Amino acid sequence: MSEKFHVVGHAEQKVDAHQLITGKPVFAGDASFTGTLYVALLTSPHAHARITSIDTSRAEALEGVALILDHRNTPSKRYTTAGQGYPEPSPYDNRMFDTKVRFVGDRVAAVAAETKAIAEEAASLIDVEYEVLPAVLSIDEAMADGAPVIHDEDDATGVWDAAHNVAAAVDVVVGDVEQGFAESAVVVETTTETQYAQHAPLEPHIVQSYLDDAGRLVLYSSTQVPFHLRRIVAQVLDVPVHRIRVIKPRIGGGFGVKQEILIEDVAGLMTLRTGRPVRFEYSRKEEFVSARTRHPFRMRVKVGAGDDGVLKAIEMEAIQNTGAYGTHSLTVLSNAGSKTIPLYNKAPHIKFYGKSVYTNMPVGGAYRGYGATQSYFALETAMDQVAERLGMDPIELRRRNHIDVGGGSPIFRELGEGREGVDMVIRSCGLPEALTEGAERFEWDRKRAEGPGEGPLRRGVGLSVHMQGSGIPMIDMAAATIKMNDDGSFNLLVGATDLGTGSDTVLGQIAAEVLGVPLEMIVVTSSDTDVTPFDTGAYASSTTYVSGRAVESAAIEVRAQILGVASAMLGAEPETLEIGDTRVTAPDGASVSLGDICLRAMYGEDQFQIGSTASCVPEESPPPFLASFAEVEVDVETGMVRVVDYVAAVDCGTPINPRQAEGQVEGAIHNGIGYALTEVMEFTAKGRVRNPDLARYKIPGWADTPPIRVILVDSYEPTGPMGAKSISEIGINAPIPTIANAIYDAVGVRLTETPFTPEKVWRAMRDAGVT
Repeated sequence: MSEKFHVVGHAEQKVDAHQLITGKPVFAGDASFTGTLYVALLTSPHAHARITSIDTSRAEALEGVALILDHRNTPSKRYTTAGQGYPEPSPYDNRMFDTKVRFVGDRVAAVAAETKAIAEEAASLIDVEYEVLPAVLSIDEAMADGAPVIHDEDDATGVWDAAHNVAAAVDVVVGDVEQGFAESAVVVETTTETQYAQHAPLEPHIVQSYLDDAGRLVLYSSTQVPFHLRRIVAQVLDVPVHRIRVIKPRIGGGFGVKQEILIEDVAGLMTLRTGRPVRFEYSRKEEFVSARTRHPFRMRVKVGAGDDGVLKAIEMEAIQNTGAYGTHSLTVLSNAGSKTIPLYNKAPHIKFYGKSVYTNMPVGGAYRGYGATQSYFALETAMDQVAERLGMDPIELRRRNHIDVGGGSPIFRELGEGREGVDMVIRSCGLPEALTEGAERFEWDRKRAEGPGEGPLRRGVGLSVHMQGSGIPMIDMAAATIKMNDDGSFNLLVGATDLGTGSDTVLGQIAAEVLGVPLEMIVVTSSDTDVTPFDTGAYASSTTYVSGRAVESAAIEVRAQILGVASAMLGAEPETLEIGDTRVTAPDGASVSLGDICLRAMYGEDQFQIGSTASCVPEESPPPFLASFAEVEVDVETGMVRVVDYVAAVDCGTPINPRQAEGQVEGAIHNGIGYALTEVMEFTAKGRVRNPDLARYKIPGWADTPPIRVILVDSYEPTGPMGAKSISEIGINAPIPTIANAIYDAVGVRLTETPFTPEKVWRAMRDAGVT
């Protein structure tokens, strides 16, 4: 597609590349403010307890302590920490500091002091007495008759069934699945379980708060959702929104965990109480213990198909562990169905139901993939089982069932995010090409024919296919402002949040393409609630599609204004003029520079500022598609699994920046391989995290990662900016089912619980008699 464009479709250098590679102070923690106070957090040592008393006198007596916050001197209103659009579809079940703690790591008190060491010492001097309550540490315990009630407060709202520890529930039926199964030649059923996992961004949560010259609260925060952050902090602290400014600098990774408001309320209140700057930064241990995690799931999938492989029915039951609070509990649960079931829209009978269950465990939150990651494990395992039962190549089974251009699904409407979704028809689908090109590059036929081989090292191949989305239709909103400068450059102001994904670059490329200038002539400013227009933030794979459409619309209007001024200067009708290479050219060859056009608009006749603001609320969410192929080597003596080759063929529409698009897929696949093989949060019998550090929480390094070959298939999404749709999330959904299917191909063992550690694999092979 690059031949159609001058800037879009080309691997332009990231607009922040020079700052990053030269180590400029661009992150939230790099700033320095005179008179800063430092925060230490005191958290609960118990999974479930009531605080019967707090004595802070010894801590307050320590020299250098400025302020201590706990439930006695902080707002008591309920809210959600989930950074979602208003009204948030998550329960209001959280308090800034509560009289009850619900997991090991829950807030008890916070100390602000002259140094971090003093703050930590003061926190250790706070005397707290607890009434320890029975803890609920699994979904089975939570759902048992007579289970302790985790949220027994009477002021929480939006909880589905607090008395039975159910934060949220979903039940969608289309057709009659029992009829579909009765009509099927093959019916398979599988149940999978996924683990607690941590996002582990290199940069932990950090905020620096201070008062500006007008006495307004400024939050300089590593956040994915600046505008949601401002709204929620204003709500919690009872401060008018216009008295708060949020600035998002560069972010050292987020992956969803920074779509949460976890520390800014504390820092903000401390600054308001003391009048001084405050720095609140999670340690790596706190990132594991007190931040957010990926929701563990138990997924049961039942699939029926005819002799020809065409699906007759899909039934999916999801039980999600939301942990101690219900952040994202409904929407992650819903996505487990809405991002998976429509992929196989040939099935006329569908049932999706499930619940999100409270436990006294760490809190689940947004994590790249957002429910689809857990669900695809079960679905794509079942699809391989159907193919095996029918004696059909797994690729052919997918071809006969996947959604295609012109297709739709009732699930698009039935399963929205917190409310009913929208009817949608697929307008672009490169999955057929992804399957073909991916299989050829991977050499699928040859590797399958070779078989696992002999000896202790057995090889196998597996595949899976996926779809995701591009924003949340009729909910997400993005705006962009473009103004022209008198040298022919442009300022692009966007609320969109670049969390390392390169969205500032991508949005700049879209503007540059429309306006006929190189990328360096677009000065991008993003994520400052005082300066930039509104954007819901970086989540739901929305930025390229939703924010990109807003940028494209603003640029088209600015382009029209430019041509209007140039028309008067060149004596030609606007529709006859061409814009490109920083000039506007008339049919007779006469031309004028963009700089001269802006000077005319600013200083000449009919003066005005060339500029525009545009918004986008998407009416649909076109899915990207992915075909994933992996080859594994399994040691039958030790159970060790090594991924030796990986191919991901992706349809993202027009890749605005191909190099960045490939990098997004590579990173997501790498992330997903860790989730499949090594990453797991381990707990004691009382709910304490046993491995809250990067030495014991095993993230694969690049030396552990196979060659990942990414193919961007030719596709064009007619509703997207320049034909683009999303790419950032879909890759993480693929490794678990792809690797699981490859392990089965290698040693004949179906694994249904992640991660696939050597011990699990070895025990499964032993039980199956594999030698």
